[in-house]
Amino acid sequence: MANSLRGSKRVSTYLVEKGIEARVVTLDESTRTSQLAADALRCTVAEIAKSIVFKAGKGVVVVVISGDRRVDAKKVSAHLGLKVGNADADSVKDLTGYPIGGVPPFPHDSGVKVLLDGSLNRFERVWAAAGTPNSVMNLAVEQLRGIVGDFVDVAQ
Repeated sequence: MANSLRGSKRVSTYLVEKGIEARVVTLDESTRTSQLAADALRCTVAEIAKSIVFKAGKGVVVVVISGDRRVDAKKVSAHLGLKVGNADADSVKDLTGYPIGGVPPFPHDSGVKVLLDGSLNRFERVWAAAGTPNSVMNLAVEQLRGIVGDFVDVAQ
């Protein structure tokens, strides 16, 4: 990662710098999976905005999707116009600078493309990873869209 800040500190700093109305919360429990996060936060799995990382050519794409949905890699490939493949845990850290289970929707270095799946549009607010496997942030979906970009359909 080019940025010297790491993990949840990088996310917290970004939130403050951009004036985003959200704060990073660090939990005692792991939020590494959508189900663990939902259990810890006492919300539905669907309200978890999970980040799925794919290798895309020489780059990387992070798909932010509702916790109750699965990403369709063929749809991601079609959207990007190039073949994508799942990134393993080591690759996730190398490619994004964040550990698996802690990849936030933002901030990312310039080589990381983020897609926001329309499955999140059902909610006013969602919980997203915030840089570590036990840190999260609660965001307005409209704020998330404003930062990441328009919704795409990449769910199965």
